[in-house]
Amino acid sequence: MKKLTAVLLILIMVLSLAACGSGKEEKDSWTVGVCQLVQHPALDKATEGFVDALKEGLGEDKVNVISQNASGDYASCTTVVNDLLSRNVDLIMANATPALQAAAAATDSIPILGTSVTHYAPALDISDWTGTVGGNISGTSDLAPLDEQAAMIKEWFPETKKVAIIYCNSEANSVFQAQEVAGYLSSMGIESKEFTFTDTNDVASVTLAACQYADVIYIPTDNIAAANTEAIANVVYTEKVPVIAGESGICSGCGVATLSIDYYDLGVATGKMAVRILKDGADVSTMPIENAANPTKYYNPKACEALGITPLEGYEALE
Repeated sequence: MKKLTAVLLILIMVLSLAACGSGKEEKDSWTVGVCQLVQHPALDKATEGFVDALKEGLGEDKVNVISQNASGDYASCTTVVNDLLSRNVDLIMANATPALQAAAAATDSIPILGTSVTHYAPALDISDWTGTVGGNISGTSDLAPLDEQAAMIKEWFPETKKVAIIYCNSEANSVFQAQEVAGYLSSMGIESKEFTFTDTNDVASVTLAACQYADVIYIPTDNIAAANTEAIANVVYTEKVPVIAGESGICSGCGVATLSIDYYDLGVATGKMAVRILKDGADVSTMPIENAANPTKYYNPKACEALGITPLEGYEALE
């Protein structure tokens, strides 16, 4: 009996050492925090896709998702992230660039996945971009082909001479997109000028100034613009100035056309990355940023009707 007990003890010790040596902690449940910058269709869809993929991959009853919204206040992203960390979350999903920046500043140990982030290099001030952030950060990018979006302006409005690019000057990725699109427009012989707002309060006045300058307005994937499309639409429809948008949510609110990714699918891709980290033990530091796939051309029937524009062939109608 003593020999049997000794053998069992040795076996238990061996199995324990093997488990420790694997470096992977076995868990049967997880808590995941979501910090979303603001409520608007694109970010909402990304969060929805993320949660759906997470629950499908980990099990509906094995993951607790704590989702919080910063209501468009950049400083509140820090408050939200710190609250999530106090709840001992296993992973943070940061939805939009300011949320990612707040999470990156708050922790260098808890895995962070960004989504609805256009480019991680300007977002995180990375100079030698290789496609992988490293450390505790990875995620997905919503960057659509900016050269093709710029070309759409000429496609829809061949007589365009001046384009106003409007965005929030606090969003690093909006600045990046504006500069890229301005370069493409210049190569086509089109003059452009940036018109920036700081928050919701000056969206309408900035949009009016842009209308007085331009033949066409371009709006990149900007979260403040996306949350204020009604205010923008009220101005551009009155002034009869069309908008080409960086994503479908902005387009459905105030734009004529867009080349846009599917944000639900983007969220699903981010959720699958989270499953690989939490369930399969994937190393977030080695995971490259995943890019959005299959952008689609859309037009907004309401905007076309309001501005007397005939939709082009090859574009799908936004609902």
